[in-house]
Amino acid sequence: MNQIKGPGIFLAQFIQDEAPFNSLSEIGQWVADLGYKSVQLPTWDKRIFDLELAYESDSYCDEVKGTLQDLGLQISELSTHLQGQLVAVHPTYDKQLDAFAPLEFQGNAQARTQWAIAQLKMAATVSEKLALTAHASFSGSLLWPSVYPWPQRPSGLIDEGFAELAKRWTPILDTFLDRGVDVCFELHPSEDLHDGATFERFLTATNAHPAANILYDPSHFVLQQLDYLAFIDHYHERIKAFHVKDAEFRMNGKSGVYGGYQDWQHRPGRFRSLGDGQIDFKQVFSKLTQYGFDGWAVLEWECCIKDAHEGAKEGAPFINKHLIKPAQRAFDDFASSQADSQLNRQILGLME
Repeated sequence: MNQIKGPGIFLAQFIQDEAPFNSLSEIGQWVADLGYKSVQLPTWDKRIFDLELAYESDSYCDEVKGTLQDLGLQISELSTHLQGQLVAVHPTYDKQLDAFAPLEFQGNAQARTQWAIAQLKMAATVSEKLALTAHASFSGSLLWPSVYPWPQRPSGLIDEGFAELAKRWTPILDTFLDRGVDVCFELHPSEDLHDGATFERFLTATNAHPAANILYDPSHFVLQQLDYLAFIDHYHERIKAFHVKDAEFRMNGKSGVYGGYQDWQHRPGRFRSLGDGQIDFKQVFSKLTQYGFDGWAVLEWECCIKDAHEGAKEGAPFINKHLIKPAQRAFDDFASSQADSQLNRQILGLME
């Protein structure tokens, strides 16, 4: 069996305007000192990583790798979560999501979509340059306003939405496939790909595209009340990236999965720092190891209660504690015997 690598950390939630959180070298030193071995790099903040420059310049890619290597770090994946969100945007969210794009594309949905698609294709090439095999992103959403089946959906609406999503993503997936990189969709509420059923619809619409894969994050499944362990049994062949993020769902008499428009602290379902939620990470790591997952275990911190720095400090030892060295031999090998076809037939009563 293969072994999960770790610990890694997604830098997006830790970037700030002040040092050491506003440059790659300094934030890299910070996470290395905390015990992390890899970083998942967001590609929308040029202070940390300049995607366009990386696409144009091999020397910049070498510089980034060298900076991290000097700190004992690797890149686990690049992330285009914000750009991926803009590949497909329902008009309801145009104003809210405009901020994810450069100023010159805001207010022009078509131009913004083309920019996002170009960003994803660029990220495929850069991932290949950096010798990465997985990439983290969102799918975007045309259908999220219709997630609840009331008012009644017109016949064919969902099929049409997934057909359009597949039309936009297939050229991107083709580019990633050509570069030898898997697109790992973080299955997330507000995305058209938010659970196993929607991921299967997307696979059908893309003819089971081999580059369409999953970033497994059990926290989103806790908030949706989906069996996050059984999910691994169903989809392990497509799980190519892993966010280690905890969550809890505490049922009450006032609100449920939809959260009652409350802030994160008051919702029944909320994200927590590692070890403070309800996720059985022993079973998560065991199942992923059993199925041969050999990617990075990457902390994504989004707790609404604990300080971010405390969460990051606790994250590396937590992941290290859960990493499993796979068994190299069966526990009962001491009692094994050599293969003997004649003996086997005798045991089965098949000798003439």
